Amino acid sequence: MADNTPAPIPLRRSIWRNWISLTGTVIAIGSFFSFLLLFAFDLFAGEHSNPYVGILSYVVAPAFLFLGLGLLLFGAWLSRRQQKRDPDAPTPQLSIDLENPRDRKRLIWFALGTMTFLLFSAMGSFQTYHITETVEFCGKVCHEVMKPEFVAYQNGLHARVACVECHVGSGAGYYLQSKLNGAHQLWGVISGKYKKPIPAPVTNLRPAQDTCEKCHWPQRFSGNLERTYHHTLAGEDGKTFTVRLLLHVGGGDSQHGLVGGIHWHTSKEHRVEYYAEDDQRQNIPWIRVSNPDGTATVFKTPDFKAEPDAAKIRTMDCLDCHNRPAHRYKSPNEAVDQALYLGKIDAKLPAAKRTIVDLLTKAYANEAEAAAAIESGLRKQYGNSPAATQAITTVTTIYNENFFPFMKADWSKYPEHIGHKDWLGCFRCHDNQHEAVGKPGKKIAASDCNTCHTILAQGTGAELTKLAPEGQPFKHPDVLPDDLTCSDCHNGKNQSP
Repeated sequence: MADNTPAPIPLRRSIWRNWISLTGTVIAIGSFFSFLLLFAFDLFAGEHSNPYVGILSYVVAPAFLFLGLGLLLFGAWLSRRQQKRDPDAPTPQLSIDLENPRDRKRLIWFALGTMTFLLFSAMGSFQTYHITETVEFCGKVCHEVMKPEFVAYQNGLHARVACVECHVGSGAGYYLQSKLNGAHQLWGVISGKYKKPIPAPVTNLRPAQDTCEKCHWPQRFSGNLERTYHHTLAGEDGKTFTVRLLLHVGGGDSQHGLVGGIHWHTSKEHRVEYYAEDDQRQNIPWIRVSNPDGTATVFKTPDFKAEPDAAKIRTMDCLDCHNRPAHRYKSPNEAVDQALYLGKIDAKLPAAKRTIVDLLTKAYANEAEAAAAIESGLRKQYGNSPAATQAITTVTTIYNENFFPFMKADWSKYPEHIGHKDWLGCFRCHDNQHEAVGKPGKKIAASDCNTCHTILAQGTGAELTKLAPEGQPFKHPDVLPDDLTCSDCHNGKNQSP
């Protein structure tokens, strides 16, 4: 008797059953799992979150996710092409029989492999998260781009403060801003679209109350600080000139002392606001001082007739003077003075200051060219003596720590507002040019040398033992016109004190 049962129709082969799609599925699952972990770490880190974690969470992990999905679709597309060429080929069947010892063993191994893969994904994500929190990651991930900031940071006073403590801080708003900024920086490095040198972020830094004052307690600022500055003149004999003074730091809170001194500018009782016409805040034509009684006085320079943009008026805080707290590049003059005083360069070398500063201030294409020029110049001047060899080592180190040709970064690109020697600093406002509106003749005076500091002694040798507690006028080693400010001559490489 004939069997009339119709023959089974072969099932069409699934386009998803191929090794490429399977590999893509594994990558997609692993990257999605890593994304969830990184997102959780980033979310619960709160104020201690690192902006670069956002790059991993929202750029790197999704990139691998899309890579996996792309492989999944690409494998399916290839299978579909093969299926069109051989449409009658039966599809492989995937069946698991738990009563079959072989199938049970395969299932157990598959489960163990999956858990191991997810475990290593979790460990890798966790370790990657902690790597992004390190200072080395912030400084080295972009290599040459961030090298100037990283080197200056390592040699600065805040080398033990993590980058995120100042550049991110706490708060949801700045948290989101740091994520967007981190992604922007990544794109800049990848595309090569970044400025040389990197501009100082003065316009988007957080207020000092949110960062600096976490460690520095302004209510406790009071009194004076003694400082001594050693300078070497540019003559053949290497004569020194030393200034010993008291800095009138003062305080800004009447509950803990007299309000006065340098920190009067940031006191709660007196609010100082200003408008700057340039991004580096060197040109300040408008100032407003508000008093505890509610009165306020506006000062303007003679050539500023308009009213400032209210959105660009800034209230003074720590960073208006301490604007290079962690990424400071020493000027050639300062760096060589310090090396001579510490004995790292032999002061007996004839005209050492002038010779070395001239070598440091020349333009070089890279660090290797600078090192070769420094060695050649000092050998030519001082021969092969041990003092010359030591000077070569020291001057090369000074160059590598303060000059970065690739990024065009050095002291000359970043004005420093504290003090008034190499840059205008205090004299941006205290210039005898800002006159009170409606009060002719009332000006912000150009302070004398004992307003913010008292010169106790100056000169060399026995002169430094004759202290003057009441202060003494500054005596420049050279005779100068009265209308000059310090920065008119001192530009970082001028070789007088």
